[in-house]
Parts: sequence; structure tokens; C-alpha cells
Amino acid sequence: MPTINQLAKLSRKKKHHKSRVKSLSQCPFKRGVCLKVFTVKPKKPNSAIRKVAKVLLSNKKRITISIPGIGHKLQEHSLVLVRGGRANDLPGVHYKAVRGKLDFNSYETFERSNRRSKYGVAKKK
Repeated sequence: MPTINQLAKLSRKKKHHKSRVKSLSQCPFKRGVCLKVFTVKPKKPNSAIRKVAKVLLSNKKRITISIPGIGHKLQEHSLVLVRGGRANDLPGVHYKAVRGKLDFNSYETFERSNRRSKYGVAKKK
């Protein structure tokens, strides 16, 4: 703990936080083009087939993104909007695609009764 005299000579230093999503280069979203869409298996305790894609961002950086939700029609040369947010059980995947933007459409065939707003699904009558 510094004394008053020490603080008078030198003020406290600010903590520097390292960005977890460097490829977005300080932006909330970036546009990208899919280079390859494929599936991977998650880390040890989990078992599934996760959908991921290699993407070339508008700033010429190549990243791997997670494709959220149930079902998609992404393929090579599809445009996607990329946000931060890691896939917990996929090593090296620190980004996600945004549903309902560019070529990554919202849910067409997928019916939802609860939690509709995130997916843009109208309420059933």
C-alpha cells in the first residue's frame, strides 16, 4: 500500500487490459467471407458435432468462427457478420456469426415458442 507522499510523487498506474478479440480490431462487428464451412468435435467431457467456418475478414485476417443455433445454409463465399464471443468447448474459436445479417439468415424452418426475440420469430396466435 503506497503512502500519501509516494502517491504525490507518482500517481497510480492504469491497468492495461488485453483484447480477447484482436482480429476485430476494436470494432464490435466485422464482415467476412466464408472460405470453408465444416464440423469439429468439442473438447473432452462434451460430445457433439459443432458447426464452424473459416472466415476471411474485411481487414484481411483469417479466423475460425462458431455457427450458432439450429441449422444453417452457409457455404463457401457466403457473407457473414462476425462478433466476439468464444465457443467454450472448441479450442481456438473466439468469434461467432451473427444470425439474420447478410447471407446468414435467421431461422426459416425452425419454430420457437419461448425466447423468440433473440431469433426474430413472431408470436404464434
